[in-house]
Amino acid sequence: MKPLTDPNDNPTSNLHPFYKVDIVVIGAGQAGLSAAYHLQKSGIVPGTGFVVLDDEFGPGGAWQHRWDSLTLSNVNGIHDLPGMGFADAINSLDIELQANIAIPKYYEQYEKFFKLPIIRPVRVIEVTESNGRFLIRTNSTQFSARGIINASGTWKTPNCPRYKGWEKFQGRQLHTGAYKNAEEFIGKHVIVVGGGISAIQLLGEISAVTQTTWVVRRPPDFRNYDFTAEHGRQAVAMVEKRVRDGLPPVSVVSVTGLPFTPAIEQMLHRGVLDYKPMFEEITETGVRWSDGTTLDADIIFWNTGFKHSLDHLAALGLINDQNGIKMTGKLATQVAKDPRIHLTGYGPSASTVGANRAGRAAARELIQFLKL
Repeated sequence: MKPLTDPNDNPTSNLHPFYKVDIVVIGAGQAGLSAAYHLQKSGIVPGTGFVVLDDEFGPGGAWQHRWDSLTLSNVNGIHDLPGMGFADAINSLDIELQANIAIPKYYEQYEKFFKLPIIRPVRVIEVTESNGRFLIRTNSTQFSARGIINASGTWKTPNCPRYKGWEKFQGRQLHTGAYKNAEEFIGKHVIVVGGGISAIQLLGEISAVTQTTWVVRRPPDFRNYDFTAEHGRQAVAMVEKRVRDGLPPVSVVSVTGLPFTPAIEQMLHRGVLDYKPMFEEITETGVRWSDGTTLDADIIFWNTGFKHSLDHLAALGLINDQNGIKMTGKLATQVAKDPRIHLTGYGPSASTVGANRAGRAAARELIQFLKL
C-alpha cells in the first residue's frame, strides 16, 4: 500500500495518511470473501491492488454470532465459497456441526489458504469522495481507493421498531442478533414478535421450554407446497426488479411465503402458532392492544429482521427519495448513480448462494470499469 502524502491529493493527509489501493472490500463474510477471491484470481495484487476491511475480531462474519441451536442440519443453506469446498474443510477439521463454530472455521481456513489481504478488526466509519477517489475513514488505518465493493451485510443493524412505551418495560427486550439459546428463557413468559423463518424456528425452540405468546405485524403466509429451486429463482427475480427500479429491497420470504414443513405442522398441533396481532403499546409489565387488552410478560423477543448496514456510505448520497438505491449490472450489484461502487448482499444477493455470485460479478465488473 502506498501512503497518500500529497496535500493536493488529500488536504487532510498531514493529519491522517491515507493508504492508496485500487479497491477496498468492506466486510469479510460470504460476499466479501467471494469478491476477494475473484479480485485476486483476476490478477489484482493483494495488499496493494486491494484490501478487505473487516470489523470482526476473527473470521466468520455474522455466522460467529448465530444462536447455538443453529446447526448445519437446520441452517438455511450453506454454499461453498469459490475454490474450496465446505465439506472438505469441515471433514479435515473434525469439529462440531454447530453453525457458529463450523462456518467460522471454514472461513478461517479459506482466508489462510488463499492468503487474502484481510485487515481486522477495522470498522469503517465513513466513506467520502475527494478528487476522484474514495476516502475510507476507519477507527484504524485510513484508505484511499478508486472503487468499493461493500459487503457489510445486515447483522450489525437489527431492525427493532420502537413502539410507544418501549422505555417503560421493566423486563428484558432483545433482538434475534442477541439470542444464544432457549435455556436462558426457562420460567419466563416470552412474547415472540415476527413472522419470518427465524421467528418461527426460535418460537418453536423457546416454546418447548417455557410459555410463549406469538405476535405478528401481519398474518403469517403459510403455503402448502414444496419449495423448489424455481420458486427461489422467481422470488429473487422479483427482489432484483425492485432494486433495479430504485425501490427498497424486500425479503425473499415476503415473496415466497412460508412453506408448510413438518416442523411447522408439529408446532401447529402444539398450539404454538396461535398468533395475536401486533400490540399498540408496551407497558411496564408487558404489552397493551388497541382494544385495551393487556398481557404481562418477562421478555419481549424481537425477530423483526435486519437493515442493510450502509450508514458509512451516507455521505455519498446513494439513497434516493424512495428510500432505495437504484442498482444495475449483471446481478444488480452495481450502483447506477456511481458505477465505482458495488453492493453485494443487497437485494437479490442477500443469500449465501446469491452472495457468492454477487462477489464474482462485482469483482469482474469493477475491474472492467476501472480498467485495471
